[in-house]
Amino acid sequence: QVQTVESGGGLVQPGGSLRLSCTTSIYQFELHDMGWYRQAPGKQRELVAAIDSDMVKRYADFVKGRFIVSRDNGKNTVYLQMNSLAPEDTAVYFCNRDPPDMDWGPGTQVTVSS
Repeated sequence: QVQTVESGGGLVQPGGSLRLSCTTSIYQFELHDMGWYRQAPGKQRELVAAIDSDMVKRYADFVKGRFIVSRDNGKNTVYLQMNSLAPEDTAVYFCNRDPPDMDWGPGTQVTVSS
């Protein structure tokens, strides 16, 4: 069973930064398109950013210019650098394939508050 483990979340003030990491056991990780998703209370899970096997990146409009997605194929890990965080970024952040078709991991909580 493929697993993903997200980490790096926490409490941060508005304008602050966090770097999330997601390590997965997916076989031949380098061949898979990966995405970061988030789910805020009472809302549906949504795509935040994605990076494909060719390192092509795409972002949701609400994070463009603030977040950077990257990956390290040697570590089976995908990262999300989040800058200029705002209260509306508060959510549980998950990684999965893009589009998502694996079991969801536990996610990592990001709370932006003063």
